Amino acid sequence: AVRAPLLVRGEDYEAFEQHGRLVYQSEDILLDLPLPGLVGRHQIGNAGTAVAAAVHLRPLGISDDAIAKGIAAARWPARMQPLAGGPLAALLRPGAELWLDGGHNPAGGEAIAQSLADLEERAAKPPGLVLGMMGQEDPAGFLRPFRALVRHIITVPIPGAHEAPFAPDELARLARDLGFAAEPASGIGDAVTLLQKREPHPMRILICGSLYLAGHVLALQEGVTAQTN
Repeated sequence: AVRAPLLVRGEDYEAFEQHGRLVYQSEDILLDLPLPGLVGRHQIGNAGTAVAAAVHLRPLGISDDAIAKGIAAARWPARMQPLAGGPLAALLRPGAELWLDGGHNPAGGEAIAQSLADLEERAAKPPGLVLGMMGQEDPAGFLRPFRALVRHIITVPIPGAHEAPFAPDELARLARDLGFAAEPASGIGDAVTLLQKREPHPMRILICGSLYLAGHVLALQEGVTAQTN
């Protein structure tokens, strides 16, 4: 409608990892950039989209050096974010890991599951999910990519939700229908503790399913009161 140019990855430009670097390439541009600091191979495509936009905004004074610095420095809370400190991480066994992602739809589930699989390939730890979801979401669509990867799921409420979230009991039942060993817990801390009782080895625990839940977790970590939705 406004005659904006359309740029399509795979047609007008490409972005890929090569030798530990992010390569952006179009018909007339080749950039050798640092990899994103964000976890997950899907972030290569996200970074490529950002670079494509920045390259076409060069008339505004965006330099290649600024693009490189931006890719390396970008941080995105609750997107495969490791939680290495705070009260929740203190509940972990030695060697266990805690991660947070606000992904909640089927595409998000696919990206997160792939990221977990990549982490598993580098350093094997039994993965488990702490899951809370809003009632309008599609739990089956979100969880299907995890079926070959995750055995145990603990479902939790989403505190302060004004919209209707899934009750933990119902969400656990839906997960069990997909073949997971799933059970409810009263909150995030209890879920992390309960999940570790289901595995004898240090786990890689991912809290996911809702941006509202992610905000609650970050508030717990930072010792502040989460905003309600």
